[in-house]
Amino acid sequence: MFGNYLIGLREGLEASLVVCILVAYLVKTGRRDALRPVWLGIAIACGISLAFGAMLEFGTQELTFEAQELLGGTLSIISVGLVTWMVFWMKRTARHLKAELHGKLDSALAMGTGALVATAFLAVGREGLETALFVWASVRASGEGSSAPLAGVLLGIATAIVLGWLFYRGALKINLARFFTWTGAMLVVVAAGVLAYGVHDLQEARFLGGLGDKAFDVSAAVPPDSWYGTVLKGVFNFQPDPTVLQLTVWALYLVPVLVLFFAGRGRPADAKAQQKAQPPQAPASADSPDSAAPDAAPAG
Repeated sequence: MFGNYLIGLREGLEASLVVCILVAYLVKTGRRDALRPVWLGIAIACGISLAFGAMLEFGTQELTFEAQELLGGTLSIISVGLVTWMVFWMKRTARHLKAELHGKLDSALAMGTGALVATAFLAVGREGLETALFVWASVRASGEGSSAPLAGVLLGIATAIVLGWLFYRGALKINLARFFTWTGAMLVVVAAGVLAYGVHDLQEARFLGGLGDKAFDVSAAVPPDSWYGTVLKGVFNFQPDPTVLQLTVWALYLVPVLVLFFAGRGRPADAKAQQKAQPPQAPASADSPDSAAPDAAPAG
């Protein structure tokens, strides 16, 4: 459940920050009349994301077992690729996210209502569709037939919405760079488990071989139905009897990705130089709309 909570929190907070930046900019620039089309675009993005998740969940139930496993394994691998790209993209470009969104809003304001709806839809829709796919793959991997994984996701999203509102009101200040770095690393661990599960699906679909070639089997020591087996499954997508191919793919993904993710983190000298070069800014008040989009960017 914790792994799915992390997904909901991390992905939901990214979307919440995007919404905060859009809304706060319009309020600050006195364009409250543009809030309605922006909220409409956000609502459409959320609706399409929910519909996409429902289609994944209910649209595959009529397929044969092999077809379900083949589709599930393929989508799991695709979702891992998307999430991995997102984690590195956020680390690399989030420092400029606020300015980028402001620029898109300025262009949309000049073009009219339709452009505002489209800008808000595209800004939130990408996050929503990506989240729906990865949540579906993770829930499928960590607990079929159980409501706990889905409950964890929903709780994470609810937490992200509350945090986003607190950011907007200026009532919460945290180091977003550190937050997104460590949650990104934990998300990579979760993604590694989803990837291994996707490979197992492809083996069960007979698309890949080696289903009977077990790397180890600790089912007796870690029963899947025990409380600690459930915790390991929920947090790490741990499987007590993985195949050799699953374990190999898991290791070949997890180790290099974590090394690359943490490589070059933090250049204190450069950071200090940039701080000296920039003039001091007055702190935003709690009621200031600018506090909706903290400048502590989630970059590594």
